[in-house]
Formats: sequence, C-alpha cells, structure tokens
Amino acid sequence: MSVREVTVAIVGAGPAGLATSACLNYANVPNIVLERENVCASLWKKRAYDRVKLHLAKEFCHLPLMPIPPSLPRFVPRVDFINYLDDYASSFNVELCYNRTVESASYDKTTGKWRIVVKNTEPVLGEYEAYIAKFLVVATGENSEGVIPKVPGLDGFSGEWMHSSLYENARRFVDKDVLVVGCGNSGMEIAYDLSSNGANTSIVVRNPVHVLTVEIVYLGMSLLRYLPMSIVDNIVVLLSKLRFGKMSKHYGIERPKEGPFSFKEKTGRTPTIDVGAMDRIKEGKIEVLPAIEKIKGDVVEFEDGEKAHIDAIIFATGYKSTVRNWLKGGEDLFNAQGMPKESFPNHWKGKNGLYCAGFSRKGLAGISKDAVNIANDIVSSYTFDNCH
Repeated sequence: MSVREVTVAIVGAGPAGLATSACLNYANVPNIVLERENVCASLWKKRAYDRVKLHLAKEFCHLPLMPIPPSLPRFVPRVDFINYLDDYASSFNVELCYNRTVESASYDKTTGKWRIVVKNTEPVLGEYEAYIAKFLVVATGENSEGVIPKVPGLDGFSGEWMHSSLYENARRFVDKDVLVVGCGNSGMEIAYDLSSNGANTSIVVRNPVHVLTVEIVYLGMSLLRYLPMSIVDNIVVLLSKLRFGKMSKHYGIERPKEGPFSFKEKTGRTPTIDVGAMDRIKEGKIEVLPAIEKIKGDVVEFEDGEKAHIDAIIFATGYKSTVRNWLKGGEDLFNAQGMPKESFPNHWKGKNGLYCAGFSRKGLAGISKDAVNIANDIVSSYTFDNCH
C-alpha cells in the first residue's frame, strides 16, 4: 500500500470540496481532493436531469473568489454551471484525485494526524492507498446517496422504478403512466417535464410544502438582507397566495404553517420553486395523489384507497449523507445520520482537525461560507505550526 503525507485531505469533489480547496490554495496551504467518481461535481454531471438549472439567482450561488460570469442568465442552466465549476477548479489549481473511494478515515492520537485509507478504483490499478493528513475535510455533503422509501410490494413492481438522480428526460416515458413520488424541486420539475412531453403524469404529495416562483424567491432572498425573517416570510406567503390562490382547493397541496424561510431554517426543506407544474396540476394534466399504501404488480394503491395502473415510478425522495459508512470517530461533529450535531453557523468544525463542508442546508451560499470558515481556521493553525 502506497502512503502519501498531505497537509489537508478533502473528501468529495463537489462544489464544497472545490471551494474549500480553492480557498486553501489561495492561502498557499497544500491540499488534495479525493473523489470516488471520475469527474468533479458528479451530482451535476451524472445525476441531474437535462432541464435543471439553478433555482436561485446567480449572485446567491457563486463560490468564493470567483463570481459567476455576468454573461450568463440570472438562473444558470445546468451545462453553464458545470462549465463554471470546471473553470473554477482549473483557475485555482485544485488537485483532484479521481476514482478514489474512501474506505476508512481515523484519527491517530499518537501522531496527531488522520489516516485515510482509499481504494483506487481505476481498472488498471485497483489497489489501496493511504493518505496521512493533519487536517481532514468531509465535503461529501448532504446529497451523497439517493433515498428510496420502503414501500410494501415495490420489489415486485412489474414496471420500472428509479431514483430521480437517474432521470434524464421524458423521451423514454412517452404515452406511459408515470408516478412521481415527492413534491420538492426535483419532483415538481420532473413531473412538469414528463407532462409536457407526452407522459401521463401523476405526483405523490405526502407533506405540506411551500410553492413559490423564482421571482418571489429572488425578492425574498434580497429582502432577507434588510428585514427580519418573519416579515419576509409574511411577504413571500402573501405573494404565493396571490399567485396560486388556495393551494389545497385548486391543487390538493397544503402549505406549512411556518413561513418558507423559517420552515427551511427549522427542517432543512427548501420551498418548491414552480417551473409550470402548478398550472398543469390546476388544468388536470398532472394528478395529485396521497402517499402510497402498497404495490401489487403494476397496481399502486394509495392511502385514500384509490388504485392506479402505473408503468414507471420516479422517486424524488431526497438524499442522505454517507459519512458514517467510512468515518471512524468524529462523534463530536457528526450525529448517527452523518449530519452535523451543531446547527448553522456552528456546524462546520470538530476536534482534531476535522471539518465538514456542504452540510449547512444553506445551498451554495452555505457551501461558500463553510469553505471560507474552514480555510481561515486551517490557515491560522497551519501558519502557527510552521512558525514553531
């Protein structure tokens, strides 16, 4: 097994890992980024559907030290954001080690360093490597692995089912009866894409959700700079009611009792930004259904007793952290679910040089704050160590 000593090891080459590495490189702190896939930003490159774009305006989505180009539209399309991330990694000389799956990471009290054991999954090599690091940054984020809920009978479903991360476009679902499970941004946008391109579409809405337009979200984000969250929430909900009316009556969807920004602060769930699905629901082109009770063959039964023949199910049911699969120790920073124990803004630092980036539930703006905070903290310690 080869062994390499590094100052900072960063696990994960998504926006959080790239941003942290860039900030460290800007401060001349040596670091490497270990990535299990063969590309950086794999969520955007491999697990995002074709029509996706940033749901927030670009001024809220850039990474540290490099604004998104003014030539791009306010709501940046997927391909342009991918190009931005590639340019970002290149501009800041991020050292990316691809095809490295972290098997374990543990802290050695004797040496005061982290030992990260990695499997090099490149076909030619396929060997294990070890990295010894003074600092370890977990940048695998909240969206490391797609979640499929346990549904009675799903294993025997005679149709096709997948997580939303595998959905690309509607072409293969034309004239099919497709059920989307989940009414977050991915679920609503996929339902709209399917319905607009020849699929007979229905969507499961299991929980109350705020539905806003991009313009309302942009206004709310801008107002938060100057007004208390409670006031902004009231303004945003009023505008949502003016745009969509009583959602339970017209769409079969309930709003949460708390305002959208307070709700996100409390639960981590972002408001759904409508791309046109709400109008298609109101027109009867997308049917809203309650939670699934069970599946038998190609028949899906819902909690209200209704049944439907379904050809395909797409689960837009979120993601989970996989940190606990490989991190040994770190209980001071991460809970059993692999999420920070402390809430924002005190969530990013643990003991013994352990950090996490991209777990704040604050989107790309939160990722940028994490990267800057981590880099500044490491720079202080690194500079001190080098002076003694």
